[in-house]
Amino acid sequence: MQRSVIRMFDGSPERSLAPGEVLFRTGDPVAQMVLVREGVVVLERIARRGGRIVLQQAHDGAVVSEASAYATQYQCDAVAAGDGARVALLPLGDFHNRLESDTETMRAWAAGLAQTVQVARLRAELRSLRTVSDRLDGWLGKQRGLPPRGAWHGLAVELGVSREALYRELARRREAAEI
Repeated sequence: MQRSVIRMFDGSPERSLAPGEVLFRTGDPVAQMVLVREGVVVLERIARRGGRIVLQQAHDGAVVSEASAYATQYQCDAVAAGDGARVALLPLGDFHNRLESDTETMRAWAAGLAQTVQVARLRAELRSLRTVSDRLDGWLGKQRGLPPRGAWHGLAVELGVSREALYRELARRREAAEI
């Protein structure tokens, strides 16, 4: 997120979230905007069959659920992932007032929203591919390398596949390269 947007949260109260702790649930009223100071907050929906659909993994410096700035209710759940998170909370009215009073910040916010749309479109494009191999090829074809070995589970979430399926595909490619 642009520095000017992050600065809007300066002086805001902070909250620490334990791993798995819920920040908000689907249907809760939107009363504040949230910036991740450290850690990870995951936006997710639970599918009809019980599977988890990850919509966003917000890391340090990211605003959680940007679209909720213009909504009355949250459309998904926000849950602390990994080792938990520390977030800054800015009342929604203050957020809007700060945006409206600073053209540079408003432009940075709009640019951030545009980038979020681009990432969402890429995620949808990748998830529309049928095989794990095709999804991984699509990911790598966007000039993205593999994350470090300990972070492959995050790539599996991003691709919408199980960790095991991704690990099998990576092992298959390693074996093929050694032959």
